[in-house]
Amino acid sequence: MERTRTFGWSDPVPVAHAARTESGIAFLKRIAGRDRQQAAPVAECLGFQLVEAEVGKVVFELMPGEHHYNPIGAVHGGVLATLCDSATGAAVHSRLPEGAGYTTLEIKVTFLKAVTVASGLLRCTGTVLQFGSRVAMSEAHVIDANGTLVAHATSTCLILQPKA
Repeated sequence: MERTRTFGWSDPVPVAHAARTESGIAFLKRIAGRDRQQAAPVAECLGFQLVEAEVGKVVFELMPGEHHYNPIGAVHGGVLATLCDSATGAAVHSRLPEGAGYTTLEIKVTFLKAVTVASGLLRCTGTVLQFGSRVAMSEAHVIDANGTLVAHATSTCLILQPKA
């Protein structure tokens, strides 16, 4: 039986502009407050959302579905990697002043357990480990509904300072 899934998203240009015109934490708190106009199109596509944001720490949630599966019947590692990249990057973003930005330089994801629909709600917590003037390092932990660690990631981000 064929299944279908439909999703929509808002124009990402105003969102990208907003991300640079206020502090990182203010921007993220609006998204966590369910301002759907601010959600990233990739989050809409994969079905994850930012649910908590504080300075240096964020939490995303994802309910795994069959549409996330690879051909061997588990959530594709790329979905978990994207979730981790979002969490590590958003944790760094939460520390940024108005006008600054970031980009991921490197991410390493370790998959510890297969994830399926039976895994239940996934929570991905991103935390800043080191924040410098040019480079930041962060990590993410993905746990399933039973509290089992299913993936771990570390990331290095380049801090893009505001232009003078």
